[in-house]
Formats: sequence, C-alpha cells, structure tokens
Amino acid sequence: MAAPKEAPEWRPFGRRFLTDPTRLFQHNAWDNVEWSEEQEASARSKVQENSSQLLPQDKQEEYEVNAKRYWDDFYKIHENGFFKDRHWLFTEFPELAPNRNPSQNGDSVHEFSNKEESNNEGLGSCENGHCSLETRAENQLNLIKSTPKICAEELATQKYSELNQSDGDYPGSSASYRILEVGCGAGNTVFPILQTNNDPGLFIYCCDFSTTAVDLVQNNAEYDSSRCFAFVHDLCNDQSPFPMPDESLDVVILIFVLSAILPEKMQSIVNRLSRLLKPGGMILLRDYGRYDLAQLRFKKGQCLSDNFYVRGDGTRVYFFTQDELEDLFTTAGLEKIQNLVDRRLQVNRGKQMTMYRVWIQCKYRKPAAPQL
Repeated sequence: MAAPKEAPEWRPFGRRFLTDPTRLFQHNAWDNVEWSEEQEASARSKVQENSSQLLPQDKQEEYEVNAKRYWDDFYKIHENGFFKDRHWLFTEFPELAPNRNPSQNGDSVHEFSNKEESNNEGLGSCENGHCSLETRAENQLNLIKSTPKICAEELATQKYSELNQSDGDYPGSSASYRILEVGCGAGNTVFPILQTNNDPGLFIYCCDFSTTAVDLVQNNAEYDSSRCFAFVHDLCNDQSPFPMPDESLDVVILIFVLSAILPEKMQSIVNRLSRLLKPGGMILLRDYGRYDLAQLRFKKGQCLSDNFYVRGDGTRVYFFTQDELEDLFTTAGLEKIQNLVDRRLQVNRGKQMTMYRVWIQCKYRKPAAPQL
C-alpha cells in the first residue's frame, strides 16, 4: 500500500500549524499547541498540589552539597544511549552552523525533524524526571573508558592561571569564532557542531560539573583537541576558572543546564557568562518551561522551593517563565533577540498517551561596543 500523502503545512511567522490532525498520530508530535484555559488551570492545580510539601532544609542542603556526586552517578548509569544527538541545533540556532547569517538571529522556524523525533527512543518518556528528547544526550559513537582524573578541578585551576599569565596564550586563542557550551554532558551538542561546521576559524570550549561527563567527551573518537577543549567547571563557584579571558567568546550555549542550578545562584552565573562574551556575542538557551510534563509528574515531597524539584536520582530541576529569563539576562546587561515558548503535544501510540511538553528558547546579545 502506498504511503499516504502528507497534508500541506502553513508556517506563518516561523510557527507550524498542521492542517491535517491525523498527522499528529502519524508523526507523534504536534508543534506550537495552544493551551485552553482549562488545561492551564489543571496544570497549575497539579503544581500547587505537588509543591504543597517541601523537603526539610537539611535534606535540601544535602542535595546542594552532593550535587556533583549525583551528576557523576547519572553519567555513569546513562553512559550508553539514553539520549540522542541534537540535530535540531542548526535549525533553531543558525549561529552554530557554517555560513552564519546574522539576519537569522531572531524568530526561528521551530521546525524539528519528525523523522528525528520518531527515531528517538522512548518518545516523551521520562526516567527519574529526565526526559529523553531534551536533556543532555549521549553520543552514539564508541566511547573509550579512561582512568579517572584526580583533583581535576584543582589541576585545571593551576593550569588556567598559568595560561592566562602568558600574553594571549590560551586554548583557542588563534580562533576567529569561539563557542562555549556550559553543561556539555557527554557531548551531544559539541559533536554535531564539530561534525557539521568546518569553519577553520571555529573553536569550541565545553565544560560540565561532572568529571565523568567530561571524561566521556575527551575520550570520544570524535574529540579533536585542535578544535575543542573540554574541562571540568563548577558554575556555582566564582573562583572556578575559565580557560579563556573575558570578552573572547562569540556564543555561549545553555541547553537544559541553567535549570539544574539553585535559583538564587542563577543571576551571578549569568552575569559571569555575559562577561565572557565579546560585544555582539550571544547566549543561546533552551530549557524547561513552566507546567512542562516533567514538572507535572513530580510527587509530593520532591519539591525544594517554588518550581524547583529534586528527581529520584538526586539531580535537580527548575521550570522557568519567559519573564524570569528576561530578568536574568537583562540584569546581566544583555539585550533580547528571542524569548519564546515552545509548547508541543507528543503522542505515545503504544501506551495511547498524550503528553504536553513546554520549553523556552532564548537568544540574548551583548550590546556592541559604541563606535568612537
């Protein structure tokens, strides 16, 4: 039997509307779904219920103190194939692709490949609150185990201090376009960029709180030290060094990482990252939005504070509004290029379940230096 023809699509102002609702079940996803008042009220009610009982303060402090261990354990457990590479990066963030076009820095087309989605295992499924379509992914290439690094961050501190003492001598110092991904996980943002963008002037830095994650990146067959530098970094520690000087980066990438940080520390982190940007440089963010499926699935006793939760594996997650992110970035002196909500309906045909995902995508730019 011949495959059914697809209905035409209408894409005004960068949004996709499907003219044939049967395609929802063919492709498992429906983009930019508008919520009814009843839906939003129901979501709000679930959040009020699951946040009515907060964890005791001593338990909250324990999760903060042991945050690194929980993320190390996460990457040890999920080393093989729990997530997928982010091949949607270049549609949503053309700044990362070769032949960059500044005119594309505003609204994106919100066009995730249906084929890619259908190939992701466990569409819309969550394990311990980690949802397979949007969190850090494990690159599917062969990973080689390495000997654990001892005191990695202390060694890095000394190493970066020595580098910065030299005049302009730091990893990537000769590059013409520098990207930093914060919270790189096992490299499933970094490697698609390296594979796709052959710009000879490109250099990518990537860091993670987890030593295990950084080991996975450094020992991946695709890791190229002439184009990439992976390092352990604690965003919450103001004394934890970066290997590059201030005002040296063109792009900072934050994909599902800011949400893992204690809310009261977010502003100082964004401030510090903004200082690394060149005038005209940008921060690109994609993260959890308020009332996402993952938030609604939490049970009583997993809430740390308003919209901030701990998963069963000890890692934590916050669910943002657009206004909260606007405040964080503009307070850091950045100007808005994009701040939008991506609401999506996903259907698990096997379980006959519908699932509503809510993500926020932002682009904020450091103002260009005034011309004298």
